[in-house]
Amino acid sequence: MIRINRLLVTGIVTLCSLCCSSFAAAQENSSSIWNQWRGPTRDGLVHGSDWPSSLSDQSFFRLWRVDLDPSYSGPIVSETMVFVTGTKDKKTEVVTALDRSTGKEVWRVEWPGAMSVPFFASANGDWIRSTPAYDGTSLFVAGMRDVLVSLNAKTGAEQWRVDFVKDFKTGLPSFGCVCSPLVDGDALYMQAGNSLTKLDKATGKLIWRCLEDGGGMMGGAFSSPTMAEKLAGRRQLVAQTREKLAGVDPETGAVLWQRNVPSFRGMNILTPLVSGNSVFTSTYQNKSWRFDVSETGGSFDTNEAWSNKSQAYMSTPVVIDGFVYLHLQNQRFTCINLATGEGMWTSQPYGKYSSLVAQGNRILALDQTGKLLLIHANPKEFQLVDERQISEQETWAHLAVCGEEIYVRDLRGISAFRWK
Repeated sequence: MIRINRLLVTGIVTLCSLCCSSFAAAQENSSSIWNQWRGPTRDGLVHGSDWPSSLSDQSFFRLWRVDLDPSYSGPIVSETMVFVTGTKDKKTEVVTALDRSTGKEVWRVEWPGAMSVPFFASANGDWIRSTPAYDGTSLFVAGMRDVLVSLNAKTGAEQWRVDFVKDFKTGLPSFGCVCSPLVDGDALYMQAGNSLTKLDKATGKLIWRCLEDGGGMMGGAFSSPTMAEKLAGRRQLVAQTREKLAGVDPETGAVLWQRNVPSFRGMNILTPLVSGNSVFTSTYQNKSWRFDVSETGGSFDTNEAWSNKSQAYMSTPVVIDGFVYLHLQNQRFTCINLATGEGMWTSQPYGKYSSLVAQGNRILALDQTGKLLLIHANPKEFQLVDERQISEQETWAHLAVCGEEIYVRDLRGISAFRWK
């Protein structure tokens, strides 16, 4: 019996060692790529090497830079390449693969696909907006005219194409396609054609379609969906249309719960943030909310836990130790207690937009003016650790962080940086 127990213990120790090694390898792999909107876990949280405490030339330096056609969409980083989009001459959409080490072009494809946007949006340009997604073999790119294209990531060869406007007989989204696709297993989720859709990622074939009301003025969702592994005891796709926040069964497309979210002209822009059984969102010229989702007897319900007067614009927040760090419509940063809704502090103004990523208690914020901020996540006060002007061009695209490398897509090009 003693011998059996020893063998059993030895086996368990070996198995645990293998599991720990596998987990460490998975973490290492996820930290070395940036495969979708807001990173591998789609929440702006970064694993890997600890960040430095300075953005000085000694600890943070440029590796290479490449000039590109203008774009708002963030870079995607694989193990060997960096994928970027652009709009050429206001007529053509371009996808380029660059060598990750040198910035040298590996392949380039393009198609007719530009359009003009109305109102105040046109002041910033009519450039492609959606950030692509990468699954290890394919790159999924959403163009302005509600067209989704699958490309072979090694060669750029087109694998399939879906024209949502043509297939669903919907009008062009007035502000262009904004949603960044979500890849999950064999499926791809996309808010397009005035709806939320699930496609077979291998073929582009439609599996289901829901939330078809389009969500308000001039059609086309501004937000991107996210997957909640366990929300009210169930795996759910959480999406925000121009008017509604909803939880959807990813297998069937059944809408499990939904509620109206007030905003000015349907400008529900940020990606909903799931924490436990709660969903945080904030809208333009309105408020911030935490909604709690519950399930009883197979039926789901939502409750408004609190609201806060803070008004978001386009930036999606990060959550660190139970506090939401959010960039606002008034160009300031704020910290909100996720449990109570209490506003902890509000900073001085910065740029119109800031993309946020976090590691531990550090936040990197890429300001629209081309300035990179290193912030200590302190709920007691706004604590700026360091800042550095890294681009003379505006930087609307989302920051990408892969281990010790940072990729900054400005309006006219992309730069790769490394820090020690």
